[in-house]
Amino acid sequence: MIAEFLGSAFLAALVIGSGIAARQLTPGDTGLQLLYNSAATAAGLFAIILMFGPVSGGHFNPVISLVDAAFGGLSRRDVLGYIPAQIAGCITGAVAANAMFALSAISISDNHRASPAHLLAEVIATLGLLLVIFALVRSGRSATAPAAVGAYIGAAYWFTSSTSFANPAISVGRMFSDTFAGIAPSAVPAFVAAQLVGGAVAYGLIRTLYPEVTPAVAEDVVVSRQDDLRAAAVTDSSTNTERN
Repeated sequence: MIAEFLGSAFLAALVIGSGIAARQLTPGDTGLQLLYNSAATAAGLFAIILMFGPVSGGHFNPVISLVDAAFGGLSRRDVLGYIPAQIAGCITGAVAANAMFALSAISISDNHRASPAHLLAEVIATLGLLLVIFALVRSGRSATAPAAVGAYIGAAYWFTSSTSFANPAISVGRMFSDTFAGIAPSAVPAFVAAQLVGGAVAYGLIRTLYPEVTPAVAEDVVVSRQDDLRAAAVTDSSTNTERN
């Protein structure tokens, strides 16, 4: 739970902090601000998953945790711990980002985003994120997930009108910063609903595309945890001993 809290806090801090820095460095140039924000988010997400993934799997996202649990890769007890940790972490990260740039620690955003186009974008962004993750896990390439997830989110900043929140926890956290990356509280429920719809659609597609996804496979979402790696090492050691 601590890893999910810290990872989520760093995620919110890098998204919001890079947005604040981008606006200060390039006032009036929204395109360049978005470029800076998306590049920092993509690179930072890569690093954060590498840091905390071996401990918790590197979810930092309630939709990922819920879909992983639906496949049996995460217990219900863990889900009930992960989601509050992710939300609390994103709120903490938002407050930290504000403070780092000498802004009010909490400033409620008035950036209204919940148009029909934005909500469709959130469904698609969340769907794509889950397909990337489960495709890699199913094919035994979860080690590449940090880079792939970072690259996907960085790209989705540009091909979605919503700039790809794709995460209920970060949607809640970004309410607390009236800055470039913020979102008005009135838009958050619709964003979260759209993200959950994207998760449900993704679950159905993953079942269709990758019917062999078992609980053992799902345990490696987003990346393998230390417990899984240790278990694999013990199994390999036992196998080698038997052969000798």
